[in-house]
Amino acid sequence: MGLRFCTHGNLIVLVIEDVEERTEWKKTEKQKLKKTFKKQTKAATEIQAWWRGTLVRRTLLHAALRACIIQRWWRLTLDSLLQKKRRQALLTYANTVRAVVKIQSLVRMWRIHWRYRQVLNAIYVIQCHWQCHNCHTCALLRGHCVVTATHLQFHIEIINP
Repeated sequence: MGLRFCTHGNLIVLVIEDVEERTEWKKTEKQKLKKTFKKQTKAATEIQAWWRGTLVRRTLLHAALRACIIQRWWRLTLDSLLQKKRRQALLTYANTVRAVVKIQSLVRMWRIHWRYRQVLNAIYVIQCHWQCHNCHTCALLRGHCVVTATHLQFHIEIINP
């Protein structure tokens, strides 16, 4: 028990308290305060954890979006490089084929020209021998020539008028 004096003007008040009851009340108040503090701390911790998680998720989302943008750009760059290589290969192939066709054409032209010159030389030889012959007025020569890529056909007829 505790004894306490209080003065209120001319009046003296004597307060008798039970110390144990007051101590018990203080303990319960402290426990309530501790529980409230723990609850508030736990709530604050949960809010902080939620906020940090939100920030981390937002950061990861931004990083993922940036990575996605970079990947798209890289794929487009690779695709354009591949298209350029294909176009270059096609142009090279077309130029090669064009050159081969040109060479083949020139070789064929040269072979036909060579055969044609052979026919002309043969005709010149025959004409020369025919003109030296005595009876060149008695007959006429008619010739027909076919030049192909593989051989030469040559027909001469002597016509007596």
